[in-house]
Parts: sequence; structure tokens; C-alpha cells
Amino acid sequence: MSLPPIKKAVIPAAGLGTRMLPAAKAVPKELLPILDRPTIQYVVEEAHAGGIDDVLLVTSRTKRAVEDHFDHNLELDERLARTDKRFFLESIDRLMKSVHVHAVNQPEQKGLGDAVYQARHHVGSDHFLCLLGDTVFSGDVAPAKQLVDAYHRFGTAVIGLEEVPADRVDRYGIVAGSEVEPGVVRIETLVEKPPRDSTPSRLAIAARYVLSPRVFECLERTTPGSGGEVQLTDALRLVIEHEPIHGIVLTSKRHDIGNPLDWLKTNLVFASRDPHLWPMLAPLVEVLALRGTHNSQRHNSQKSSNPQ
Repeated sequence: MSLPPIKKAVIPAAGLGTRMLPAAKAVPKELLPILDRPTIQYVVEEAHAGGIDDVLLVTSRTKRAVEDHFDHNLELDERLARTDKRFFLESIDRLMKSVHVHAVNQPEQKGLGDAVYQARHHVGSDHFLCLLGDTVFSGDVAPAKQLVDAYHRFGTAVIGLEEVPADRVDRYGIVAGSEVEPGVVRIETLVEKPPRDSTPSRLAIAARYVLSPRVFECLERTTPGSGGEVQLTDALRLVIEHEPIHGIVLTSKRHDIGNPLDWLKTNLVFASRDPHLWPMLAPLVEVLALRGTHNSQRHNSQKSSNPQ
């Protein structure tokens, strides 16, 4: 039996971005740029690469700018048209012709699970793609496409996974289960930020999901945890009591822009993949790297000659 296609994506983007303050005080972290476009645009482009033409942004009353990015700015359009500079908006124009972007408000900051719950009326009874708005990927196959393909193979909800070092498992939701084939597991356990000495595996949830509509019923039954937040991981633990969920190790590399260091690293990684930009940037990176090494050696030398 053929499965209905996945045509809708939900992108939670209502968080306060506290790790990016003060940069994210007035500008949503999802709008912080990676090279020439805001992070959220990469996420919507990824959804489109997975066959999606309907995207719901879950935002908040203070983050209207995220929604506005996918709307027309008539004054700007007219000015660019008069000066022959319309090409500056070519990427977003092309995307807006292919994807219908909506938005819904998350009234309170009550966690990822609550943000996903706000999409229940828009999604209805369909399976849907869920992509976190502060995470992007680099690689040949977009995670959205990899997950949608897995959904059609297995006929279930699918969670994108990455293997993380043992000393970082307490930063993620972790899953474990029986291996179906290399890189694919049927999930039996989900734990949010387990202690390092009792983690069930090193397979971390990697900010990408195909979810079934049953998740909304399970979110209604999920008790808020620390800080009053509803965890999506807790709801998914209820889902697997009723229907299977598969996990698939993503082939692309994950990049988080939720803190200044990771945001800067992500910009450098994406710049290094640009054949026009990197030749201009690489010499500066090399000079700064040498200067940093020299400063570090001098600092260590000073510490050695001035023991406490």
C-alpha cells in the first residue's frame, strides 16, 4: 500500500535564544546570517529539498521578523527594481515561489513539545516533517529528504540521529533500539539528557523528525518537566507504546547556531564550501590561526616562567 506523501513541515522558532544574547535581544537567532542568508532560510530550503511545499513557522509575538522574511517588502522591491539590484533577493524570491510559508504563535515559552503542539490544527491527520529552526546541515543529501525517503520505506515516524562522543550524551535526547540495518534502528528507548554513566547509547536526536499525528495526542498527556517545559522526547516515548518509530543516522553534518562559537564555526564551514568566497577568506584564516598559535605559546611560556 502506498503511503500518502509528506507535504507539510513544521519549524519551531519561538525560543528566546538566551545563549546568543545580546545579539538575539532584538534580532531572532533564526535570522542571524550564515554567509548571505538567515539561518531560517536554509531550514526552509532544506524542507523544500525534501519535497515540502507547505511550511508552518511556530514563532512568538516578539519574533514577527522571522515570518516577515518570507513576505514581500514592497518598498524594498520597488527600490531594487529601480536600481537593477533585484538579484540580491534571487534566492528568497525563488523559494517563495515554491513554498507557502505560514506562521502560528506559541503564546508561552513552554518547550519544544508545546511548540510542536501548536501545529496540530494546521497538520491535521497527516504525517509531517519537523525541523528545528536553529540547526542547519551540510552534506550531499539533505536530512529532510533522507527522512522522507525513510518514511516511505518503513511507513512510520522517523527520527534523524547522529552519533555523539560519550562525554556529550548529557546534552541531547538519546535513543536506543534494535538495529534493522546499518544506520537504521527501530527505537525502543528515548531519554532526555541522560547521565553519562547510564546512557542507553550514543545516538542523539539530531533536530530533524518525521512525526505522525499521534504525537499531538501524546503531547496532551505529557507532563511538563524542568522549568515547566513540555519535552517532545517525553511525548515520543508515549508514541512508541502505540506505534513504531525508526531512527536513521543522518549522512549530513549538523551545525548548531545557538551560541556564538558554534555560529562562527558554521559560517566558516559554509564559507569553506564556497569556491568564490573561500579563496578570498582562506588567507585571513591562516594568518589568524598562526597568530593564535603564537599568542597561545607566548601565554604558556609566561605561565611557566611565573609559577604561582
